[in-house]
Amino acid sequence: MYQLEYKRPKVTLLQESGLGVAEIAARTCYDSFENSENEAIRNAMEQMDIDAINAIADSDLLNNLAWVHHHHSIIEHATLSYLIQGTSRGVLQEHARHRLQAISVRSTRYTMSSVINAFVASLESEDPFAFFLEKLLALKLFVISDEDYLAIEIRAIFDKLMFQYERDEEFIVSAVAKSSLHYIKENRGDAQTLYEKLQEGKKKRNVGDKFKHIVSDNWKVDMVVTFNIRSLKNYFDLRDSGAAWFQIQWLAQAMKEVTPVKYLKLIDKAYRNG
Repeated sequence: MYQLEYKRPKVTLLQESGLGVAEIAARTCYDSFENSENEAIRNAMEQMDIDAINAIADSDLLNNLAWVHHHHSIIEHATLSYLIQGTSRGVLQEHARHRLQAISVRSTRYTMSSVINAFVASLESEDPFAFFLEKLLALKLFVISDEDYLAIEIRAIFDKLMFQYERDEEFIVSAVAKSSLHYIKENRGDAQTLYEKLQEGKKKRNVGDKFKHIVSDNWKVDMVVTFNIRSLKNYFDLRDSGAAWFQIQWLAQAMKEVTPVKYLKLIDKAYRNG
């Protein structure tokens, strides 16, 4: 059976808050600082050592609350931030269903200039679609990497832009920065030079407002996400699962690979006694 080829996402752990704040939160609830195995916690109310608290790698109390009493609200005070590169808009739609996260995503409306420039330049080519296809393949904008499939997808993008171009007298004004409009007149019949000039020129602000309808779930996106580890547990439980869509499984697995074990020990049974 033929299967499409997909690029897997790359994940980098940007920051981790440590477990110390979560243990302080728990000790505050029970007023039990003196019982901690961590010196920085025992002394926290008299002599606060923030660096030592943030460096704590294990906590008997947190382990007990997480696995014996299932008291997970305490671990909401521990957070991790990930840079995700090269997942899809389809995954983004699934990802956004996880309510308790901070998420910042590469903007379509601000980052489509190269696509629109390729289309505008293609209008000066003898074979507009062939020119457009070549440029978009080089931009590597999609999660699916099969070029035969991408030719179909890029054809659909081209056709949608052409549909709009043929019906909108203001298309070029909407697509190209005012300071770059003169390049079109100066490079009639020279698609390659026009494309290069448009790429070098000022980018049209908010160009995606009018054209973002062209993108599909295969469109590649980058994002930064921050989870508290209670929400991260829910994410991994649901998404690192055979029941999850394979692309978001890949993302969850890549996130788990860069998550320090000290957090996984609180939220993943496979690491509990590790």
